[in-house]
Amino acid sequence: MNITEKILANASGVKEVRSGEIIEARVDLAMSHDGTSTPTIKTFNKISQDVWDPDKIVIVFDHNVPANIIGSAEFQRITRDFAKKHGIRNIYTHGEGICHQVLPEEGFVKPGTVIVGADSHTCTYGAFGAFATGMGATDMAMVFATGKTWFMVPEAFKIEVEGTLREYVTAKDLILHIIGSIGSYGATYKTLEFCGNTIQDMDVAGRLTICNMAVESGAKNGIMEPNTVTLKYLKERNVRNFQTFISDEDSIYEESHYFQVDDLQPQIACPHNVDNVFPVSHVSGETIDQAFIGSCTNGRLEDLRQAALVLNKSKVHPDVRLIVSPASRNIYKEAISEGIIDTFLDAGAIVINPGCGPCLGAHMGALTSGEVCISTTNRNFVGRMGDPQSEVYLANPAVVAYSAIHGEIRDPSE
Repeated sequence: MNITEKILANASGVKEVRSGEIIEARVDLAMSHDGTSTPTIKTFNKISQDVWDPDKIVIVFDHNVPANIIGSAEFQRITRDFAKKHGIRNIYTHGEGICHQVLPEEGFVKPGTVIVGADSHTCTYGAFGAFATGMGATDMAMVFATGKTWFMVPEAFKIEVEGTLREYVTAKDLILHIIGSIGSYGATYKTLEFCGNTIQDMDVAGRLTICNMAVESGAKNGIMEPNTVTLKYLKERNVRNFQTFISDEDSIYEESHYFQVDDLQPQIACPHNVDNVFPVSHVSGETIDQAFIGSCTNGRLEDLRQAALVLNKSKVHPDVRLIVSPASRNIYKEAISEGIIDTFLDAGAIVINPGCGPCLGAHMGALTSGEVCISTTNRNFVGRMGDPQSEVYLANPAVVAYSAIHGEIRDPSE
């Protein structure tokens, strides 16, 4: 079996599972946020009076923090009341950060476990060797009530990556390149299992970025075998009592894809699909109105460092709004102590509190008709960041920062 099959077999209490099989699995951790908790709660209240285990539910307010409209405030009030009623202590309501950063930081993510979240980018936690996937509010309500859910065991794609990434080329460029090759629907309900020396040598931030965007190819989950730096990260957060799984050498994969990245250039996803990917040089000179650095994909300290190196002693173009949002409060504090936030402010950027806001066009960065944004986020669908007549390009933090300086899309490696 491959790593995903082993985790699902363990969670369903059997020795072996195979792709296409329908299983009932034990859930180790369930997550919802301020945008999905209330729909989950409304369904839960129709089917149960008690949650299965309040200590295995985590709720994070991140999509509209602070609340930007009355509806957001009401959603958050309902969720706070629900958590108090059912003794859910793991609730983060005061701007601690984006759920997919807060959960790893706070030590909730363990290798070998089954994690479900009412958010499509829950697949991020596959970076730690967990089976992690998103689901809708109705399914999450059943998990809140029973601690179980059903899956069809996904078929697996083996994604082997070899080589060393050049300067200004990051994990973001790698996953954009992979999605551009496979297609935005090319791995629908599949496991993307990432391996090879590039993945093995990659830091935690890069691994999180890659698994985060697995869903953009339609995948059910993205997953990697934990490497040395991943296990060190977990140890530093006192994460214990877990089992790591690795794929058998004779594992069966529906497809195998090989990528050699020594010569990979900075990549960019052009409107309006994540698989519309080209080298940045392909669209060099495209005028931009806004640049955004942040999100659950690229708001980590490593990402802010990359952008700050490019912005150091430079100024944001007068026609561009550069918005920066650290992925968590801890990252924000580290960025302050390293002088990164000063670099952003001195360059003319707007630094906002940790959260999702601009990524989904919720607030603090919505686009109007005809505007163009280059962003480190994970989606560039029509209307994703505001008006349907706006456009979004996806790139790594260095590319976004360099473009913000010039007022047009530019490749820092030039």
